[in-house]
Amino acid sequence: MPKDGPQPVERELPTDESRDLLGLVRDLVQREIKPVAAEQEAAGVFPRETFRLLSDAGLLGLPYPEEYGGGSQPYQVYLQVLEELAAARLTVGLGTSVHSLSCHGLAHFGSKEQRTEWLPDMLGGGLLGAYCLSEPSSGSDAAALRTRAVRDGDDWVLNGTKAWITHGGVADFYTVLARTGGEGPGGITAFLVPADAQGLSAAAPEHKMGLNGSPTAQLHLDEVRVPDTRRLGDEGQGFAVALSSLDSGRLGIAACAVGVAQAALDEALAYTAEREQFGRPLADFQGLRFMLADMATRIEAGRALYLAAARRRDAGQPFSRQAAMAKLFCTDAAMSVTTDAVQLLGGYGYTTDFPAERYMREAKVLQIVEGTNQIQRMVIARHVAGPERKSRVD
Repeated sequence: MPKDGPQPVERELPTDESRDLLGLVRDLVQREIKPVAAEQEAAGVFPRETFRLLSDAGLLGLPYPEEYGGGSQPYQVYLQVLEELAAARLTVGLGTSVHSLSCHGLAHFGSKEQRTEWLPDMLGGGLLGAYCLSEPSSGSDAAALRTRAVRDGDDWVLNGTKAWITHGGVADFYTVLARTGGEGPGGITAFLVPADAQGLSAAAPEHKMGLNGSPTAQLHLDEVRVPDTRRLGDEGQGFAVALSSLDSGRLGIAACAVGVAQAALDEALAYTAEREQFGRPLADFQGLRFMLADMATRIEAGRALYLAAARRRDAGQPFSRQAAMAKLFCTDAAMSVTTDAVQLLGGYGYTTDFPAERYMREAKVLQIVEGTNQIQRMVIARHVAGPERKSRVD
C-alpha cells in the first residue's frame, strides 16, 4: 500500500473540463460532505443545505442540456461524479441520482414549453425532486400500479398511495406514474406534481437499517388536482417514461454502489496498514492481502461495466441490458466488498467507531432499489435468451 494511504481513483475522463469538474467535486466532498457524514447519518439529518450547495455548483443537472440550466456533461462523467459523492456519503450520492431520475421524464418526454417553464429551476434552481412509481402492492410488478388519474376538463385528479419514495415529504416536485386507462402498462401516464399541491401529503419516514439521513416515505394523493399541462408525454405513455428513466437510473445506482465499495476498500486499506499483529501490519499477511486484491478487482470490474454502459448511452446506442448488468454486478460487488471490509477490521468493524459497518448497511439497499437484483436478472435473461414462454398444457 502507498505510504500516504489510499489514493484517489485514477479516472479516464474525456476532456479537460471534465477533469476540472472532478477536481471541484473532490474539493467539495472533502470540505462539506465527508467531515460530517458519519455524525449526520447517525443522527438521521437530511442534508438539504448540501443539495442546495450542489445545485448552486451546477452538480444536480450535469447530464441535462445547458440551454435548460444543465451541465451538458456525458453520462460517463456524471456517473463518476455520483461515485465520488456516494463514496463520501451515500445519502448525497443516491439523492443526486434520484433527483436526476425525477427530472428525466420532463427532459426527455416533455414538450418544449414544459421544459422551458420548469426544467431550469429543477436543474439549477435549488429544487429537489422525487420519483413515484412503486406502491404498497406493486413494487417489482410496476405495471400493476393502482394510483389513478381521472380527467376532469383541463385537469387531472389523482388518488392513490405511492411507497418507498426517496425524498418523500422533503422534495419540491414529484414525477408521479398513475393509471389513466385500463390494466397493464398501456394504461399508465406520467405527471409532474408540485409538492405544494392540495391533497398531497407524506407519511412518517420509514425506519431503515441504513441511509438514515435520506427520508423514505409513503406519499398520499387525495383528490390532487393538476392541469393537463403537467402531463409528461402522451396519455398512456407513462410506462415507457418509467422504463426509460429506470435504465438511466440503474446506472446511477451502479455508480453509487462502486462509490460505497471504494470507500469500504479505502477504510480497510488504511486499517490493515496501521494495525499490527504478531509484529507486523495486517496488510503483510497473505490471506488478508488476497482479500484486498479481490475487493479491488470487484470494484475495478464494476466501474468498467457501468462506464461501458454509459458510453453506449452517450453514443445513442441501446443500453438497457448493459444497465441491468451494471446495476446487478456493482451492487452485488458492493455488498461483498463492504462485508469483507467489516471482516478485515475484526471487532472494530462491527462498531460504529469505524464507518465500515455503515457502508455494509448502506450497500444492502442498493441491491433492492430501482429494481431488485432478481428483476435485473430477469431483464438480462430476456435480452440474452428471449422472452419467457408459457408452459403448454397437453
